[in-house]
Amino acid sequence: MWTWDITKLLGPRKWTYFYLYVVLDLFSRYVVGWLIAEAESAGLAQRLITETCARQQIEPKVLTLHQDRGSPMTSKTFAQTCADLGVTKSFSRPRVSNDNPFSESHFKTLKYRPEYPGRFDDLAAAESHCRDFFSWYNHEHLHSGLGLMTPHDIHHGLAEERQEARARALAAAFAAHPERFPNGPPTPPSLPTEIWINQPSNKTIDTHASPAAGH
Repeated sequence: MWTWDITKLLGPRKWTYFYLYVVLDLFSRYVVGWLIAEAESAGLAQRLITETCARQQIEPKVLTLHQDRGSPMTSKTFAQTCADLGVTKSFSRPRVSNDNPFSESHFKTLKYRPEYPGRFDDLAAAESHCRDFFSWYNHEHLHSGLGLMTPHDIHHGLAEERQEARARALAAAFAAHPERFPNGPPTPPSLPTEIWINQPSNKTIDTHASPAAGH
């Protein structure tokens, strides 16, 4: 399952914006696709989803795509693109402001980084900044929701091997200096096993509301 959204980046002058489109794999938080443009449109969204599905080798009737109810997401042309790709659409509930929390959290990470400039002089500057950010986010960011693994580790199946290496290192540290660990042998943070948006009590999946997403 993927989640996607669009956020505004401030341009060089008041009331000028660039629009950042980002597609996240929900389980791994890995940025599987993105683009930045001077407009918000269903056509650009179609291009992004089509190219990202091709690059990630998504087969028809496998992917669920979660989104809010903005105009690019609800357009008939975008709906037709998803139908052509065999992608199931999932929408946020009406009149709920935080029903796409993973995308919103990701945008907050982008905009609260110390090097985030606040405004961008032009589209090229915004694109360059985002390219550097997404490289860091996917490959270096130790995500608290992923047991302090990177999205790349989770997305590409490297997490268990890295978890075992961490456990060995912690065991060796405890054996060498047990007095430093008053709470007993340390263990690495747990890895995620499933991710949900608004998990229902009976774990049934409603693909027209806020669905569940396992790995």
